[in-house]
Amino acid sequence: MMRGKPDEDDYWNSSKFKAFTFDDEDDDFTRLKESKRAVNSIRSLVEEEDEEDDVEKVSWSGEPVGSISWSVKETESSIRSTGEVRDQSFPKIHTAPSLPKNSSGYSLSSLFKAFGDPSIRNYAPELRKPKSEYKDYVSDWTPEETVKRMQQGKVYSLEKFRSLQDKLLLLDEAVNAHDGNVITAVLIYLKKSLSKEILFRELITREIALRHYIHYLKEIGEQKLLVELFKSMDRTEDMALMQYRDHLNVRDENKRRDFLKNCLSFPFSPDDATHVQDHYTLLERQIIIEANDKQVESSGQADIFKKYPRKASILNMPIITTLYYSCFYHYGESDGTFSSPANIRKTFRISDKQFLLTCLGARAKLKAWFDVDALFTTKNWLGYTKKRSPIGFHRIVDILQKNNAPVQVLQDYVNLVEDVEQKISLAQKYKCHDVIINTYRDLKDRQQLIVYRGKVEKGSSEYRKIEEILSNSQLRWKN
Repeated sequence: MMRGKPDEDDYWNSSKFKAFTFDDEDDDFTRLKESKRAVNSIRSLVEEEDEEDDVEKVSWSGEPVGSISWSVKETESSIRSTGEVRDQSFPKIHTAPSLPKNSSGYSLSSLFKAFGDPSIRNYAPELRKPKSEYKDYVSDWTPEETVKRMQQGKVYSLEKFRSLQDKLLLLDEAVNAHDGNVITAVLIYLKKSLSKEILFRELITREIALRHYIHYLKEIGEQKLLVELFKSMDRTEDMALMQYRDHLNVRDENKRRDFLKNCLSFPFSPDDATHVQDHYTLLERQIIIEANDKQVESSGQADIFKKYPRKASILNMPIITTLYYSCFYHYGESDGTFSSPANIRKTFRISDKQFLLTCLGARAKLKAWFDVDALFTTKNWLGYTKKRSPIGFHRIVDILQKNNAPVQVLQDYVNLVEDVEQKISLAQKYKCHDVIINTYRDLKDRQQLIVYRGKVEKGSSEYRKIEEILSNSQLRWKN
């Protein structure tokens, strides 16, 4: 591009910056002069560009570049392409020199840049996206839309719900969606953004949300807030239970005992009050028994502790474990002592069946078979003794066998089983030969007795006993 000499001088001597001057009139005149020069330079630039390139660009399909149809096709092709923009060559069709008269979306600055920099490439403008696609980038959602987005795992915001009415509508929508995770998320937001008095008041009329909130507070360990919630709802029994639960956090036994003692004044239901009273009484006794047994064991005064050293402390153990410990180490003590099995049975109202099973396990472990017999032996008013049990004797046989009771002890209790088939089955299982032989004899079943003779060792005492019964002519067999 060639410029005339005067134009070159004006170009190199002109500048948009000027020195400071106090003359206002001169300053305005200078601005006007510079503006005129800029317009003239643009006009000459456009004319020279038109003279140099007197063409109009069209695409391969014959459509003018920049038209609407060309823009749409270019957009579709750019979507299908791999993302790499490639420069395309366009055929040139000579037409009369002219500038586009239609208005475009390009600014004046972009027009200057396009004329001044020939390396700039023109691309089709991107079409506007549908309005629905912009929903993910705005937060103007209704409570129903917000809940749906939460269920679908999409981006959501609860901060826009600022008024109490909007927050309650959001909570109601979450409850209607029957989604526990959404309900909990909304409740967490309400817990942060509302005072506890207002939140408690609104939850009273929303039972489902209230249950979720109580569960959430239990999970995060907000015991103090739970107590306040129950107190505001006049649920004194639940409040008392929550306070009682704090005993789990007390490690020292003496402090825990004192804490339980204070709990006795809480407004529990009758059943819960009995439970708390038993808990306090049990811990109080365990502390006394533990201190006494530890001293006796260290002094070596009792043989039971020498032969069977204690493996663990009795503190904070359940009532049945405490009873088992008492039957193991303190069996036979008078009822007046705290460690006596009979005293524990009476104090904590332990049933006959539970007491018998626990005591039987402890005494069978020690191989104290005389004590085992004493558990089941009773006397009638005539002085006759008989074995009775609140549980089936077949269960007693199983317990005795697990504790390696001798065959003679097992036979005594197998004989007490009333059902004949069950008795024979147990006798065969635990090899109680005398029980089987005597049962077949009492049944007068000669054939079964002959069959069983073939199962015992020939020449043994059981074999000779069967031979003796079979040769007895006074017995009347049924087969």
